[in-house]
Amino acid sequence: MSSFYQLAFEKPIIELEKRIKEAQGAAGAEIPALGGVAETAGATNEVSADVAKLVEEREQTLKKIYKDLSPWNTVRVARHPDRPQTRDYINHMTRDFCELAGDRRFGDDPALVTGFGRIGGRKCLIVGHQKGKTTQEKLACHFGCAHPEGYRKALEKMKKAEKFGLPIVTLVDTPGAYPGLGAEERGQAEAIAKNLMEMARIRVPIVSIVIGEGGSGGALGIAVGDRVGMLAYSWYSVISPEGCAAILWKEANETTNTAAAEALHLTARDNMKLQIVDDVIEEPLGGAHRDPTRASELLQDWIVKQLDELEKLSPEELVNGRYERFRKLGEFDEQAETAPV
Repeated sequence: MSSFYQLAFEKPIIELEKRIKEAQGAAGAEIPALGGVAETAGATNEVSADVAKLVEEREQTLKKIYKDLSPWNTVRVARHPDRPQTRDYINHMTRDFCELAGDRRFGDDPALVTGFGRIGGRKCLIVGHQKGKTTQEKLACHFGCAHPEGYRKALEKMKKAEKFGLPIVTLVDTPGAYPGLGAEERGQAEAIAKNLMEMARIRVPIVSIVIGEGGSGGALGIAVGDRVGMLAYSWYSVISPEGCAAILWKEANETTNTAAAEALHLTARDNMKLQIVDDVIEEPLGGAHRDPTRASELLQDWIVKQLDELEKLSPEELVNGRYERFRKLGEFDEQAETAPV
């Protein structure tokens, strides 16, 4: 975890990690270059026992904190700078990845990555948001906020995958589509709307996963899938907590952001309960940023399982099922008010 970035609610964990590092350093200092083997072994075993005890305490603290993580803290975890992004997952779980760029109309958008590769030995198209890691990358990727050329690029590559009969895997991680003047002039809303319409008609399996942030139409623009999952500490909503707080209370601060996050029901568990997503994909203890390799393995296993199930369906069944899936979102039962007796 980045030493310069610390989550406030993780202070007890950070303190334990500091003590573990100090104990490990003490263990190394106790081992001399020559002599004193018996005494050193005893001292080393004692320090090792202390380290093991601290590690166990750290694990239990992690379990306790992350078991009841608040919605606002979940948003913070989803935004952690060390959290794996699309390119990280591509590096960990794909082989023979060949990136494709450009929308054949305007240019390339680095905020959306597209390309063919193998996941678990299965050929597929991978489409995902990329926020960037360094300051330069973040600026180049617009912090994961895609322009219309990004959505057009994604759709053009999806059409290629349909032509070759290959499934599509999309990784969602964006606070929202880019809201700048140039993006609006080039048809941001139209590009997203067309993606929604065309993805609903694509005759190959589509699996979508929210790996971090899933903000508004910017997320939905690549998330019209037959199966939609969320990593346990991601969020998916029509607006960010800050945006909601600014509208409802005219001010975004710790109090209003917390209230907005709770009201939006944006966590993976909430979205699962509301039947907006189909599954919650577990993360390593303490979040994906603590163990990207394990997080990639869990994500890969889920993707392969979904593709194995979807390949049994005909193109007509895929399209009809996808249509019905999104048509039923937001359904509710309205009961007539009964007069008091």
